[in-house]
Amino acid sequence: MTASTRGESMVVVMAPEATQENIDNVVGLVRSAGGEAFVSRGVSRTIIGLVGDVNDFDVLNLGSRNGVLQVMRVSAPYKLVSREHHPARSVIRVGGMPIGPDTLSVIAGPCAVETPEQTLAAARMAMDAGASLLRGGAFKPRTSPYSYQGLGEEGLKILADVRAETGLPVVTEVIDPGTVDMVASYADMLQIGARNMQNFALLQAVGRVGKPVLLKRGFSATIEEWLSAAEYIAQRGNLDIVLCERGIRTFETATRNTLDISAVPVVQRLSHLPVIIDPSHSGGRRDLVLPLTRAAIAVGADGVIIDVHPEPKAAQCDGDQALVASDIRGIADVVTILSPIMGRTPTMPAAGRIH
Repeated sequence: MTASTRGESMVVVMAPEATQENIDNVVGLVRSAGGEAFVSRGVSRTIIGLVGDVNDFDVLNLGSRNGVLQVMRVSAPYKLVSREHHPARSVIRVGGMPIGPDTLSVIAGPCAVETPEQTLAAARMAMDAGASLLRGGAFKPRTSPYSYQGLGEEGLKILADVRAETGLPVVTEVIDPGTVDMVASYADMLQIGARNMQNFALLQAVGRVGKPVLLKRGFSATIEEWLSAAEYIAQRGNLDIVLCERGIRTFETATRNTLDISAVPVVQRLSHLPVIIDPSHSGGRRDLVLPLTRAAIAVGADGVIIDVHPEPKAAQCDGDQALVASDIRGIADVVTILSPIMGRTPTMPAAGRIH
């Protein structure tokens, strides 16, 4: 049985000092052998994923080419995001803020951007909770077409204004391949929501745009399907991906979704990408956010993403799960106390930002 029939594929890891000419040379050789080559760039390394018969690539002797650090065979179907070729876990930087194995990152803000005043108030709450990144939805894909769909570009402008005032980098959702460039012009990180995890055209579009991506797990997706979705992004050139477990759909109705806490260590064993947890959408209730945050930190998640709102009863969406000002101290305390126990440093807002 050949390597190809066993499902193996190949990746070429380029040296840090590799030039564009070195990369183009490898791509040209692979194509001359009848294969495809996809170049993916991360913060510290460039990887070329090869598609085709690995036996044909063996004769190219790619490991001896200028700029090539290593050539590896990978059996996982998600070869670029797999730990098979990248044993060390990755650190992804968003607006200078690290997300990775040595830190605990809090991303917080309103589920939906409604007004400048509401968004700024939520950003201040996020900072009090220890958040280093601001989340907020300008585009809201909703189950019902009659539900609030977001402010669109006006919401993005509000987020940009709040970032200018607070210094918090912005994480916001993109839902349509046609608006990726526009959303990327405002955002520091692009979010792919659970409903779009297998929107392959959208995944490929965000892979090409050059901004970090937060990829939420679909509520009916297996871990392999989730990692394969990440591979679509990586294959189009972007390795700066953070995975988010936000609960899966089960028979249980006591919570909005069922938080798959085991997904964190499982995915960290399979992939080098950071993994965070969404305790807000998984529980769906304000009183569950703090205990699920504790669980997230204890299981080894690289961060949490939390909904906050100055007036949840007036929220356009997901008010039941949004934290209020009186809850914020509890989040800040659990992050401060538990992070060092887990060998992590909380990623805090930069000094000098407003309160």
